[in-house]
Amino acid sequence: MRFLIPRRKRVLELGCGLGDLLASLEPSHGVGLDFSAGAIDRAKSQYPDLDFIVGDVEDPDTLSSIEGPFDYVVISDTIGMFEKIDETLRTVHRLCSPETRLIIAYYSHLWEPVLKIGEIFKLKSKQPPINYFATADFLNLMDLADFEVIRHEQRQLLPRKLLGFGSFVNRFIAPLPGIRRLCLRTYLVGRPIRQFPDRKLSASIVVPCRNERGNIENAITRMPRFGSQQEIIFVEGNSVDGTFEECERVRDKYKGDWQIKVVKQEGKGKGDAVRKGFANASGDVLMILDADLTMPPEELPRYHAIIETGKADFVNGTRLVYPMEDEAMRPLNFLANRTFAYIFSYLVNTRLTDTLCGTKVLRRDNYEALIKERSYFGDFDPFGDFDLIFGAAKQNLKMIETPVHYKARTFGETQISRFRDGWLLLKMVVFAYRKLKAI
Repeated sequence: MRFLIPRRKRVLELGCGLGDLLASLEPSHGVGLDFSAGAIDRAKSQYPDLDFIVGDVEDPDTLSSIEGPFDYVVISDTIGMFEKIDETLRTVHRLCSPETRLIIAYYSHLWEPVLKIGEIFKLKSKQPPINYFATADFLNLMDLADFEVIRHEQRQLLPRKLLGFGSFVNRFIAPLPGIRRLCLRTYLVGRPIRQFPDRKLSASIVVPCRNERGNIENAITRMPRFGSQQEIIFVEGNSVDGTFEECERVRDKYKGDWQIKVVKQEGKGKGDAVRKGFANASGDVLMILDADLTMPPEELPRYHAIIETGKADFVNGTRLVYPMEDEAMRPLNFLANRTFAYIFSYLVNTRLTDTLCGTKVLRRDNYEALIKERSYFGDFDPFGDFDLIFGAAKQNLKMIETPVHYKARTFGETQISRFRDGWLLLKMVVFAYRKLKAI
């Protein structure tokens, strides 16, 4: 739970019991609700800095008395006792903003015999009978209540530390594909389904460029108009072909038509360039356009519309759906992209077919939240792609892929080294498993 919920957030726990879980999350504002007056009295005495309320979670009047919205709503090990799950979840909406995340935790009934033995030997507290729900049932009920599941995790294969052996198994073995189906606990993370058909957001298009002099002006002349306002930010990476001077020339030539910024990159790598560009951006939506223009600028409005209407929080391009132009991607690169896509889809709990596509789009406020949690990952990614993908996964952002018509280069040569960057990708897999699975 502490992995899913950052510290200093507004958290509501429905069915809080003694308040131990809520307190461990260190919320900036924590509210716990439970029908047991005795449990609430103990929670109040033990955690006086949190707010605890006696009441029935399934009573709409009780939920109406709570002032929201909250960043996270937690239902841990109590949803199986509800008699009207979808109706209760629908009532929870009034305590949610569009950015709220609902976290439901429950245990697998495959473990029922083991848990009963634990109760007999007083290794586990007794509990009343609960309704049996499979994960598919919860997915259906959340859909009925207008929540969509954006994350599904299974954890804890051994519920005892066993002198460190249990901890090792739970951390490194339990999350593996196949094995995780045997785990004791399941966690679902959902978000409210809300659309904003009339919302208008401005856009900042960041164009990292190194030795791309011949593509700079085309990036402007081919750029479509979209959003309430646009700015284009060229981040030049110490080129040797006059790219920086070309960026300045294009900025001055089109200053009456476009808002263009040109910044010089002090560090190295595309990841550093993207962070530099985002730091200089003022738009509501942050977008990356590779300067080689293999992803056509004409397709950017579709990405912007997905964010603007609220269909997703993070959009990743994929080059592997539509047919490509000849020589747009070498066969070995294509094979490697497919292989790593399957691996990273498992690591971030979202189907991704092309993690290395340079086009990535998200709202600036979500990016700023990602920055606050960046210390969890550290400075690990020279590409810039995985810094954003892993950060979005950690922030429980709704990710979606959108296909692009990938084109061959018309100027310059690729700056990707297949074998050097392939080795870095392998390192990313190990890094992501440690940070996103073996927690």
